[in-house]
Amino acid sequence: MQQLLSPRSIAIVGASENPKRVGGVALDHLIDFGFAGNVYPVNPKYTAIQGLHCYPDIESLPEAPDVVVLSVSADSVLPMLQRSHAKGIRAAVVYSSGFAEEGQAGAKLQQELTDFSRSSGMLVCGPNCMGLANLNTRAITAFATLFKDYPPRHRDGHVGLITQSGNVCIVLYAAGSERGVKFNHFINTGNEACLEFSQYLDFLAEDPDTHAVAGYIEGLRDGENFIRVAARFRAADKPMILMKAGESERGSLAAMSHTASLAGDRMINRAAFLQLGIMQARDPQQLADLAYLVGFKPRHAGRRVAVASISGAMGALLTDLLVGGGLDVPAIEVSSQRAIKEQVPGIGMVSNPVDMTAQIYNRDGVAAAVFKALASSDKIDVVLVYATGYLLERIADELIEASRQSGRLFVAIDTGRASCREALEQAGIPVFTDIARASAALAIYLEWHARRKGANRWFALRLKSCATSDRDTSLLRLDEAQTKTLLGSYGVPVCKEIVARGPEDAAQAAEALGMPAVLKILSPDIAHKTEVGGVRLHLNSVEAVSNAHGEVLAHVAQAVPGADLRGTLVQKMEAGVCELIVGVTRDPLFGLAMTVGLGGVMTEVFRDVSHRLLPVDESIAKDMLHELRGFRLMDGFRGKPRADIAAACKAIAAVSNAAMGLNATLQELEINPLLVKADGEGVVALDALLIPKP
Repeated sequence: MQQLLSPRSIAIVGASENPKRVGGVALDHLIDFGFAGNVYPVNPKYTAIQGLHCYPDIESLPEAPDVVVLSVSADSVLPMLQRSHAKGIRAAVVYSSGFAEEGQAGAKLQQELTDFSRSSGMLVCGPNCMGLANLNTRAITAFATLFKDYPPRHRDGHVGLITQSGNVCIVLYAAGSERGVKFNHFINTGNEACLEFSQYLDFLAEDPDTHAVAGYIEGLRDGENFIRVAARFRAADKPMILMKAGESERGSLAAMSHTASLAGDRMINRAAFLQLGIMQARDPQQLADLAYLVGFKPRHAGRRVAVASISGAMGALLTDLLVGGGLDVPAIEVSSQRAIKEQVPGIGMVSNPVDMTAQIYNRDGVAAAVFKALASSDKIDVVLVYATGYLLERIADELIEASRQSGRLFVAIDTGRASCREALEQAGIPVFTDIARASAALAIYLEWHARRKGANRWFALRLKSCATSDRDTSLLRLDEAQTKTLLGSYGVPVCKEIVARGPEDAAQAAEALGMPAVLKILSPDIAHKTEVGGVRLHLNSVEAVSNAHGEVLAHVAQAVPGADLRGTLVQKMEAGVCELIVGVTRDPLFGLAMTVGLGGVMTEVFRDVSHRLLPVDESIAKDMLHELRGFRLMDGFRGKPRADIAAACKAIAAVSNAAMGLNATLQELEINPLLVKADGEGVVALDALLIPKP
């Protein structure tokens, strides 16, 4: 990968003397921006281009360059790659379109290119890509004319830019450059016939000059490799910021379980990004803001923000935006409030936000006293300062000094045109010009900081967890009773139940278990029993149970002709504080993912659920429950008994262990409901469904 992303010599096949043509843009950049390595134009039409000797063919080159750029027709790409490889060239960038993006014939050409790359070991970027650029070394193999508008003037860029779309790469580069982001790599992966997105990330994770990565993805091919690379970024403390397009609910269309309908592609993607320690931006401007923000490495950061404003109204607006973004704006200690009032008599509101009012016009040291009190508060992680133009200039020295002495992150918002912005940035204080953009970026950035330990812990948990199957269910069609027996072997608490083959069996089972009873159809072919009349509740006599057995079998046989009916399942009606749905589905990219939600209306109507990639332990399970909007219903709401949350977490972790143990053959697994009883009384799985991989 070094040859592609940090080449010392470059050949361009199809080079043009016209700097506005595809074959001429990169050549013009290499000359104009001062690439120090050897550049070899290749085109039989010319003997020289822009003062460089032009070679008639690849074989005529005086050496095998690190990388060859192909600006040729699609049908010429493979022969030229073969000739380049014979010359000793080990890496190539293919601009050419006309491959998999253009139908069956193009797909055949692309497969041939893929096969050649695999057999030869040649690294090929593209096809159908804009190319690459190492902006620190000026090794530019991209035909992006935007570099003329935003030239790489610095040689100390530290943010890698990587996208699957050429146009989006340009948009993000422009947005970041406007924001002051210093990029070191510009990478457009194109069709990824030979090298996929995660392989470029792998290089950037190791690259000492890359401190963060910003990018855009439409789809990933190798979820396991992406997770592995994300772990490397997390271990190296390198932020990754991505925009994700093409999120949809396609995965729910063929869902057999309730879980699958709740865990669409979009929700799993977002949960996975959070869990993997990836910041997800919603648009190019937000991605640029985040890429700018991660350049300021705080010694301490968290979700708790103090707002110091020259305007009470703007302080209130900022507070609303921050809280709306999921951050906390807590009141500071009374002692800190008193300290501010003692040092700054007549100041406005001091609890948080702090209204510095016109005092900063009239008295020196007002801002310093406020900043010191906020930064020393144990309830505050970040201090956000709002001022306009010359007022920010007036307090800039105090702001810089407070930032220098404090372990807190200070952020400034200037809605004027303060001349001190550069000085603030050099002192480690990011500066925004818009309160909405500042609040939105901080919400994502500080959430990422707060989740860092959790991400590290999950990666370690995943390494320890067995990701291969220890049980084979691929040839089995498990009914509910068999599924519960399997889950019970993994430590999932399951209810007492008896399989009934006939009416007398059902009656005897109900008598043995106790009334009132529940009777359900037993079949591996029926995922949703209630929808086909396969469930009877509140049966209070043996006669009612006996009759229900025959009625259920007859009704289901008519509703689902040909279904494998194995009798009925008899249980005793159970009561508890609340019900949970705990399910696992197989995401096409990330593999097994868990969904947890409160049962009933909260899940079905409000989609009040939490998602995680597996494995999930008791600590993660507790986090998932606390994320539910309806968690208060479990926590003694309005005098009701508190649910056995510890037992619920233990059961959720056991479901995760079961799914991981069945990983190779499992498609879906669901407990719905998991009945949670009062604190100390445990939980019990009342219904379960297992669907093996097709």
